Amino acid sequence: MVKPRAGVVRSAMVSAGLAASLLLGGCSGTQTMDVTASCEFLNKDTFKPDGNQQQQSKQIAEHYHEIAGKLAPEIGNPIKEMAAIMDEAASSSLGAATQDQQEKLKVQFNKIGEYCK
Repeated sequence: MVKPRAGVVRSAMVSAGLAASLLLGGCSGTQTMDVTASCEFLNKDTFKPDGNQQQQSKQIAEHYHEIAGKLAPEIGNPIKEMAAIMDEAASSSLGAATQDQQEKLKVQFNKIGEYCK
């Protein structure tokens, strides 16, 4: 039985949920934004996944995939990596990021943080 909001798993989902909420928004068109616009976009977004851990991981991955190509490559590329990590997490039996996946997400968050301060 999955415990949807416990310990390390919860912190991974909170981190992923926070990232997702920073990443999803009302960007229209297919042009990529510059770094400044990408950071503004991330800071104004309010997306929050719902459901159990597996559903949330899947929603987060889908959102990452959806927006990665719209953002500046410096930001979009780490988000593509995060989407792949969340795809793996969603397909696991628990549906949550492992400790190793959390560390990989953190690396990508830090890459984004180099541009969005």
